Amino acid sequence: MAHVSSASARALVTALVLTLGAGALWAQQGGERPPAAVTVETLEPQSLTLTATLPGRVRASSEAEVRPQVNGIVTERLFREGSMVSEGDVLYRIDPTRYEAAVAQAQAQLTSAEAQLRAAERDFDRVSTLNERGVSTQQAMDTAASARDTASAQVDVAEAALRTARIELEHTDVRARLSGRIGLSEVSPGALVTASQAAPLATIRKLDTVHVDVTQSAAELLQWRRGAGHEGVQNAEVALTLADGSTYDQTGAMTAAEPHVDEQTGVVVLRIEFPNPEMLLLPGMYVQVEMPTTRVENAFLVPQEAVTRDRRGNPQTMVVGAENKVEMRPLTVMQDRGSDWVVTEGLTSGDRVIVAGLQGAAPAAVVSPQEREETASAANVTE
Repeated sequence: MAHVSSASARALVTALVLTLGAGALWAQQGGERPPAAVTVETLEPQSLTLTATLPGRVRASSEAEVRPQVNGIVTERLFREGSMVSEGDVLYRIDPTRYEAAVAQAQAQLTSAEAQLRAAERDFDRVSTLNERGVSTQQAMDTAASARDTASAQVDVAEAALRTARIELEHTDVRARLSGRIGLSEVSPGALVTASQAAPLATIRKLDTVHVDVTQSAAELLQWRRGAGHEGVQNAEVALTLADGSTYDQTGAMTAAEPHVDEQTGVVVLRIEFPNPEMLLLPGMYVQVEMPTTRVENAFLVPQEAVTRDRRGNPQTMVVGAENKVEMRPLTVMQDRGSDWVVTEGLTSGDRVIVAGLQGAAPAAVVSPQEREETASAANVTE
């Protein structure tokens, strides 16, 4: 027989003692493992308004392009780029010299036409007097009347030409047609502008309220309109998420829906109006809106960590039932909401779903449940 060292013998004896001690401990507890500790959350049904996240772009509620209505050289720019302007403010001045001359010429033509009208009226009066005495012929009477009427028409033409010349002179002052924030100037003093040019001189945008245009599929829009409570949802407040992920502090309301479905994409454009007192929202900005779609009664908000999938991908959860036994429940999930799932079938009031410790739980197993709030409180005390 091989010789065994005293150290090896002592180690063997120690292992036997530990094994026998553990066996005695299990024997004292009835030979069963203690229940696995799990964290649960007790759920109650709620009335929820479901939402859909839709991408969109910010647009100004009103927009006006500043364009010249006459030809000429820009002599002055009278606004600061990016500032607020009021309707009627003069933004640019165009050299008025040629238009002042046109007004003077039209005034002279009017004066000449009025003089010709007075002469024609005197001729008509003289011929009319002679005709009453039987000295003048009817032909002379008709000729004098025609000359008077022609002179009167020439006065009307001259007056219209004078009004046109004055309007063109007024248009040498390019004015704002909208109150709002004006953008960058596309021209500088000395530039030649024309009444028919394609490029605007500047653009004014009304930004105290803005529109957000979002797209939604026609199929989902039909589902919304057929869903219960849609009329109330139409008037519901709409939340906005900015490009940096933060939530906008103002809520909006849907004001219109384009009565047309895009044939290429199958989507409908929805317009939502938001107040913009701080001018934080700018045209062209990418945003996301949380659009209320319908209202669901007796729904449960189940933490996403409590929901698993079976082999076919169907959602399910583990519930701690009577005598702390675990049950597996199939679920009907409508959509997500933050860190929760919106569940409409598979749960009842007061069900305790397992949110932590799933690896130690199995259907029909007995567990030791503890509410999530109590677990968090215990952790805070330990810290």
